[in-house]
Order: sequence, then C-alpha cells, then structure tokens
Amino acid sequence: MTRDTWTDKFQPSSKKIGSRYQRDIPNARKAVFDYLLKIVKKWSPADVLDEFKHLFIHHINTSNSVILPALYEIVFANKEADFRNTLKRSCYILINNWELARQHDAIRDLIALFEDPILRRPTQSPTLRRLRGWLRHFVESQDFEEIRLFATRHQEMAEEHWSRRYTSYLLVPQYANLENSTEQREAARTLSYQLKEKFKMDLAFYTVLAEQTSHKSPKDVINPTVLGDESLRMIKRIIAKRGTFSYENLANIFRHQTDQINYYDFKQALKEYLLYSLSNNDFAQGLEISITEKLGSLYKSYEESLVNDALLLRTCNRIIECLTTEDHKTPSALFSRLMSQGNPLTLVILLLKIVLICRHVRTHLESRIADLIRYYEQFDMESCQWVISFFEIFKITMTIHADNIEYNLVRVMNEKDAPKNGKPDSLESYRIFSRTRDHDTQVQAAQPEESSQTYSSNSLMKLEKQEDPEARL
Repeated sequence: MTRDTWTDKFQPSSKKIGSRYQRDIPNARKAVFDYLLKIVKKWSPADVLDEFKHLFIHHINTSNSVILPALYEIVFANKEADFRNTLKRSCYILINNWELARQHDAIRDLIALFEDPILRRPTQSPTLRRLRGWLRHFVESQDFEEIRLFATRHQEMAEEHWSRRYTSYLLVPQYANLENSTEQREAARTLSYQLKEKFKMDLAFYTVLAEQTSHKSPKDVINPTVLGDESLRMIKRIIAKRGTFSYENLANIFRHQTDQINYYDFKQALKEYLLYSLSNNDFAQGLEISITEKLGSLYKSYEESLVNDALLLRTCNRIIECLTTEDHKTPSALFSRLMSQGNPLTLVILLLKIVLICRHVRTHLESRIADLIRYYEQFDMESCQWVISFFEIFKITMTIHADNIEYNLVRVMNEKDAPKNGKPDSLESYRIFSRTRDHDTQVQAAQPEESSQTYSSNSLMKLEKQEDPEARL
C-alpha cells in the first residue's frame, strides 16, 4: 500500500544566495529526462510504466536513488508550470520512443496511469496535496488532451468522438509549434504521418474493391470515409479534372505566368486563378467580392515590388485564414457563409489550388483546419453534419492529391454504358484506378513550377525571417 506522506528528508540541497535558496531546476529536469531516455531504450514497457508511476503518480520506491530527489527539487520550488512542463516532456520522451519501436499499447497504458484514483485521495501532507492538485490540473489541461491523441488508434470507432477521425490534423499544431519540446514535435509528426498514410492506403484499396464489387455491395469492403454510398461519386468528381485543365497543370501555368511580375499584378492574377471555372452565380459573385477585398488590403506598400517566395507564402497564408479562421479560434465570416450555402467541395478546391501554387503553406493550412475542428468539436455529430462533410471532403481531396499516389478515371465501355443522343458520359461510366507514382517522373513534372533554388524547412524559415513583409510593415 502506498504511504500517504511526503518525506521531507528527501528535500535536495540548494544553492544559498544571501538569505534565500536557489534551486537548480534545469539540472533537476535534465536528470529526469536523461533517466527516462535511458530506461525506455533498455527496459521493457511494463517496467518503464511502473517506474513512471512510482516517480510521478505514487512518488515512492524508484529504482534510481537519485531520480526521486531530482523530482523533489522541482516540486519544492513550488512552480506548477515547471512541474507540468517536466511531466509533459517526460510523457513525450516515452511516447516518441514507443512510437518508433511500434509499442503502441504502451502509449495507451501510459495515458491510463493518469486515471489512478490516488490523484483524488485526500492527504494530510500539504506538499502531497499540492502535487496531486497539479496532476489533476494536468489531466484536465489541453496538454493532456494533446497526449490523448496518441491513444486514438486503440479506441473503437463507435466510442470515438467524431473529431478523432481527424487526429492527423489535430496533431499538426503540436509539431508546427516551435515552443514545444523536440520529443513532442517528433512524436506528433510521426503519428500524423502514419495516420495519413493509413488513410491513403485504405482509400486506395476501397476505390478498387468497391468498383469491382459495386453490384454485390459486400460487407467486407470497408469504406474509410463517412460519406456512405456517395463517397465513390465524390471521389470521381474530385479526380475528374485531368489533362490540360487539371488543377496541377493550372497551378503550373499560374506559377510560370506570374514569375517576375510585381505584387499588384500578382494579386490580380491570383484572384483570377482562384475563381477560374466557378459558375457565374450569386455564390461566385459573393466569393469574388470577399477575395478581392482581402487581396486588395494585403501588403499595399509592396505592390511595386517583384513577388518573392516569402511574399507568396505570406499572401497564401492570409487567404487561407480568410477562407477558414482568421483568429485561429473561430470560423471566419467567409467560411461560415460558404458552409451555410452548402458548398464544401468548392471551398476545398479553393484551398487545394492555394496548396498547389505554394506547397509550403500546407502545414499552416492543416493547422487552421485543426483550429476549426477544435471549435466544432463542442457539438455532437448530429448538430454539425454539414461541417463534418467539409472535413471529410478536405481529407479525401488532400489524400488524392498526395505526392506518391496517382488517381485516374478510366472509361469502361459496354453496350449499356454507351452515351445516348450525344449526351456526355456520366461518372458511372468510369472506374477509379490508383497507382504509386514514379518518383523520378514526379520530380520531373514538378520542376516547371519550382524555382531553380530549393529550400529545406529550416532554410525557408530563415527566408521568411529575412523577407517577411509583416516584419517590416
């Protein structure tokens, strides 16, 4: 049985400055991190979990006699933020290593440790009472909610909140935030990538199997989307635009034609590019007015300057925010209006067209999608079917236009499918075929829209800092 006391004799020595004591928090945190990193690489997950529980939950009997005093150093400093950050990073050290080792059950068990009833047990010890309060605050925080995303793959679909279908996007702000620890960012990036890859393969298999057995409607053909029977037709609509007027080709043409022009002319061309092929109706006119107003207000002092990569990136980011969320918390007015008019696919295509002319905006876009998911997750599934349709179409579209899988429509002709009276073929006359895209062909095809200089993520961030228009306005 765990003793419900806190042993003050373990208080570590501190440096005395005048009449005050200065605790060595950085070294104490480093000792905790180094210890966890050492044991997670050598011990079994079960033993690591026991040690973590003894250290952070029960505070007794750790295998290393030095590590518990190191934690006391942090606790007796009486700074909840330092303790929370230590606990948070400790969790991600374990999660990141278990993800790489494919020890996914251990991650679920780690999260379950915080359900220990001892966290709510009354105690006579003021320090222990404070520590348990900190642990409860952590469990109720956004930090822990982000950690729980790593257990999503273990939960039954029927038990999940609808927002968990989009965990791959909810993870993006974690690895995009440079203030998060390296362990948290790496774990979030890895899991997000794995979830996207899984959906990509599931979607590819579904499109093939469902087309082959469409008349039998077998139960073993699992639809990875929530669009039901409409999913195949929606996928066909997304990939139907191929050839000269494909979205990729139009993006290449736009990049080529706007090379070496001033920013004012670029904004005019961008408006025409985004609105190209939209029907001339009240919806399109309202969208044109909103985009025109937004572009007109952007970086006016740079309108005579040539467009560079940083200016392109910032402009695309601002348009994405106009179409999704400008305060990164609530839906933008334009997003709400587009959704109320029942045009999720149109909005998704607009966002796709932005990504195709500036690939580096994708992380920013997915972060804004995560903001929207966070906003709408307060509503149950029945109350927000319309916005779930948008998230689903966005997920499908970005998967279809991924770099390593190519989708095509192939016309399958037979007597009953032959067009009559000169009418064009319907989508039912086509089948979906997907294949892994050849890397060399992919790179060669992408070259016309790329400059002769390529940038890594780090060099692009430096470029933004050097040429960021907002930094000089």
